[in-house]
Amino acid sequence: MIERLSGQDAAFLYLETPTVHMHTLKVAVVDAAGGYSFERFRDAMSRSLHLLPPFRRRIVFPPLGLDHPSWIEDPDFDLDRHLARAQVAAPGGKRELAEVVSRIAGRQLDRSRPLWEITAIEGLAGGKVAFCAKLHHSLADGLAASALLDHLFGGAGQGCPRTLPPDPPPPRRALLAGAVRSWRRRARGLPGLVGETARGFVALARHTRGCPTVDAATPFCTPVTPFNRALSAERVFATTELPLPALKALRRRAGCTVNDVFLAVCAGALRRYLLEQGALPDRPLVVGVPKGCAGPGPTAPTGGARLSGNCVSNLFAHLPVQLADPVERLASVRRGMDEAKRRHELLGATLLRAWAEVIPPVPFAAAVRAISRLRLADRLRPPINLVVSSVPGPASPLSFEDAALTSIHSVGPILEGIGLNITAWSYAGELQIALLSCPRQIPDLWRLVDCFPDALAELERAFSPDGGTSRGTGSRRPATGDRQQAISDSEACPLPVASFLSPASCSADDSLGSRSASSG
Repeated sequence: MIERLSGQDAAFLYLETPTVHMHTLKVAVVDAAGGYSFERFRDAMSRSLHLLPPFRRRIVFPPLGLDHPSWIEDPDFDLDRHLARAQVAAPGGKRELAEVVSRIAGRQLDRSRPLWEITAIEGLAGGKVAFCAKLHHSLADGLAASALLDHLFGGAGQGCPRTLPPDPPPPRRALLAGAVRSWRRRARGLPGLVGETARGFVALARHTRGCPTVDAATPFCTPVTPFNRALSAERVFATTELPLPALKALRRRAGCTVNDVFLAVCAGALRRYLLEQGALPDRPLVVGVPKGCAGPGPTAPTGGARLSGNCVSNLFAHLPVQLADPVERLASVRRGMDEAKRRHELLGATLLRAWAEVIPPVPFAAAVRAISRLRLADRLRPPINLVVSSVPGPASPLSFEDAALTSIHSVGPILEGIGLNITAWSYAGELQIALLSCPRQIPDLWRLVDCFPDALAELERAFSPDGGTSRGTGSRRPATGDRQQAISDSEACPLPVASFLSPASCSADDSLGSRSASSG
């Protein structure tokens, strides 16, 4: 079956350049005490492919780039092209694992094949094995990727495998005719889209005039940080874990959401790191917080959750790293997220996806390549400083071939000028956090990772029963031992609209234990 990509799915293809890799990473660690071999893993994947229809599809492009590409069943599908093996260095800890994942992250996927690969990473301490799944963002967002993992780990080898008939490559004239029909449909809908957009911006203007707030984040009002520069092709990956019950307890004490607490922890960790670098700005960072929204997409063969595609929108919020008091930071995050959600509702959750349908592919991709080739991110101000995602992971413990899944970390891509992605998945009572950057931006990513437990502990002390903070009051406590090193930058440079079309892999869900909203 030939299936045209949505504009939003296709945008992740157009955003890719030699230094921007638009794939996401899922790193699952399993306890292989029951026995593991690569051959057994390959056999299990072969038996499970009928549960993972997107894994057999590849991209075909229309003539002259006149329309978005389409998915077809790959007539030359070969599972062995998508499976690989790697070995970690001794002693096989999380840092050695992250070094292997960093190398995997720095290589792009081959567009002549289905856009995924899984590497079995062997030699971990305790007899454990890791599986690093690399999925192109055009294939799946966070919610779809979570559903794929449910099918792979929760139902590996179950059911009756079925052979999917491959689609013959469509003839050139059929692709051309389809592109013409697609442009006609979009042209007819363009006046309505322009009107909807105008009404949304008028409503937003009325809201901001009647209810100004200092916590509202605006794209391109970003301070300078070390991770907002042009990228190299290399990537650096690191992980940490936080106890989810601790975040939920803070949510109850502060009268906010779990996502607010997580963003406040990110703000605290980044504050500590930027202070050490002598690069703490005197105003908040602007963060992109993609939000899952309802939308169509292919489901499992037996129905149920969506297994592919992207249905996401984007919120803009502040990370108040300039505030020394953790209580003030959390209160500011809460107000900013409330305002971001109100503005998102006024503009419309589907506006981004609708405009992605009508943006011409060829000029869009050419502009993105020019930004990358000319390294304009070293001179232009980015729309946001970083992406922070929180995605509800699998709700119950999973296993693969009787091997228990002990942890899973996921992270989305980084972009030119936006060189840090922080993604959290909930699993087994933990908030499992992964960070991705470029060594040109953050060569010491583990130092930033080490700041996360300290940032959570700082919040817990501030909201402890004897800390002088009552529920939801946001009362202030004096900061201690904090040097206020700040830099400011008042120059503003615009960046093309391409930067807005990458919500990456995240969700603005209020509860990390819920599947009510999530994305890639």
